[in-house]
Amino acid sequence: MKIKIRKNLLFLIALDSLLLVLSYLLSYMIRFEGSLTALELTTIKNTIVPLLLCKLIVFYHFNLYSGMWRYTSIVDLMNVIKSVSVSSLFIVSFIVMYSGFYGFSRSVFIIDGILSLIFISGIRLSIRMILSSSQTAIGNESPVQQRKMIIIGAGDAGEKVMREIKDNPNLQYQVVGFIDDDKGKVGKHIHGVRIFGRVDQLEEIVKRESVDELLIATPSTDGENMRRIVKACEATNLPYKTLPGMGELIDGRVSIKTIRDISYKDLLGRPSVYLENDKILDMLKDKCVLVTGAGGSIGSSLCRQICKYKPSLIILFDASESNLYSIQMELKHLITYLKYRAVLGRVQDVPLLNSIFTKYKPDVVFHAAAYKHVPLVERNPWEAVYSNIIGTDSIIKVSIAHKVERFILISSDKAVRPTNVMGASKRIAEKMLQAESSNDTRLMAVRFGNVIGSSGSVIPLFLKQIENGGPVTITHPEITRYFMTMEEAAQLILQAFTMGHNGEIFILEMGVPIKIVDMAKDLIRLSGKKPEDIEVKFTGLRPGEKLYEELITEGEGIKKTKHEKILVLKNGLDYPDENQKKQFEDKIAELVELAKKHDAKRLKEKLKEIVPEYTISDDEAVI
Repeated sequence: MKIKIRKNLLFLIALDSLLLVLSYLLSYMIRFEGSLTALELTTIKNTIVPLLLCKLIVFYHFNLYSGMWRYTSIVDLMNVIKSVSVSSLFIVSFIVMYSGFYGFSRSVFIIDGILSLIFISGIRLSIRMILSSSQTAIGNESPVQQRKMIIIGAGDAGEKVMREIKDNPNLQYQVVGFIDDDKGKVGKHIHGVRIFGRVDQLEEIVKRESVDELLIATPSTDGENMRRIVKACEATNLPYKTLPGMGELIDGRVSIKTIRDISYKDLLGRPSVYLENDKILDMLKDKCVLVTGAGGSIGSSLCRQICKYKPSLIILFDASESNLYSIQMELKHLITYLKYRAVLGRVQDVPLLNSIFTKYKPDVVFHAAAYKHVPLVERNPWEAVYSNIIGTDSIIKVSIAHKVERFILISSDKAVRPTNVMGASKRIAEKMLQAESSNDTRLMAVRFGNVIGSSGSVIPLFLKQIENGGPVTITHPEITRYFMTMEEAAQLILQAFTMGHNGEIFILEMGVPIKIVDMAKDLIRLSGKKPEDIEVKFTGLRPGEKLYEELITEGEGIKKTKHEKILVLKNGLDYPDENQKKQFEDKIAELVELAKKHDAKRLKEKLKEIVPEYTISDDEAVI
């Protein structure tokens, strides 16, 4: 292998040497119109070797011999321009210092620079074209039948996918055209492929061009526009797929490998999140980060995002064996981030926490571990105390004791005027965080609504019901919820964690609430059926369930932050007074005792005492 690489390198240097010599000779021929005197010939003879050596050394310095010519790109051409410019400047400077340019023609070196640029870049592009065409010829001999595809979206994402398909003949696609609503693009070409027309002309175009499949390449479009595009695709009766939103791409790169079926998050159309990546990098790079509930929906999404900022170690902490194994294997095999430790345990286990914190000394803690399923927690309220309250109290106090730099509690919009045990327990968790004061650890909470694709999301249930032919069960025709994607939630949590000082509750901007019945109809359409084909059945609100969710309680007050999607509560610490804090802790201790006795009725009454705005549900517990 080394011998082959050495032969290729020598061949490249020899070819460049020949072209550079030719360029130098031609520059004299052009300058003196083909008539060279003995003086010019002597000058050429005395300077050609030093000039050649100088250029080759500069070329090598600019990595012109380390790339693969079959993948020559704009970056490589920029390196050619830099190397030719630097080498010419160096040569001219040396001549000026050596002879004051006496006996040399200035225009010769200008012409030589231009010819060198043309020859060196031209040979690289030519070789790429030859190799690409030969590869295409081989691919065309393949028995695989290519499917004719139209790409909807003639932007950067569409161009990248088109280029990848064009460069890889083994892919089963042939792009026959583009569709784009920008009238200025219609009729133009991308890599020789025409932009046929607008989305409203799609049905006519696919019939004319005998298209087999459609690809939606608009990863940054909004929900309304995506719905319009999907409707146009459905009208063609052709299979269609899409590229994921930019927030889903860990490395930020669009590829043919990322193509997937349309999902509800595409119709949701949440805009891309602007992140202050430099600030996040400063706070996470080379740091030890611990994530509780790391295998859950939010915890795992956080882990994927954190990997981008190169921490020294991620501690994956989870009580669920299957969830922990899943995120561990994802980091290892898909994201290929190996700097992790998987800890199977419960956040209530203080001795275990102390051992982990002593050994690994985490700098940042994201506390995402919690019970979140409203009806289950309502019927097993003591578990909310164990996990959401005792667990939070344990991890906060251990973090402070071990002088963690920053602690972030993942809260919920259900903590606002809670009507269920889960929401009340999350509000108490917020109060616990605000009751603590530490000079070494910055404590903060982040509150947001429902997350598409999370373990508690209603979407998987709806899809299963649709697959079985219905009915789709909805509790109330007017029920609405706020939604965001897991990727957006994780990204905004990371952004908020850079802003906190101590005791703040940050609120993520959730946009406009969505009617659940409208969501169900969209999912029915995405499943290839019509809304009238699937029955929608209303079952009545469940115990502890609200018709409308809120993000703040009246009187809390919010103010804007520097980030357009993050707000913060105006009020400061809930328990700045030591006496009040003691009373709060005594009530929590009483609550824990009731949980141990599994006394659901008195437990809920104690929750009401601690969180006055909590409305008790009449639902009976399992025991």
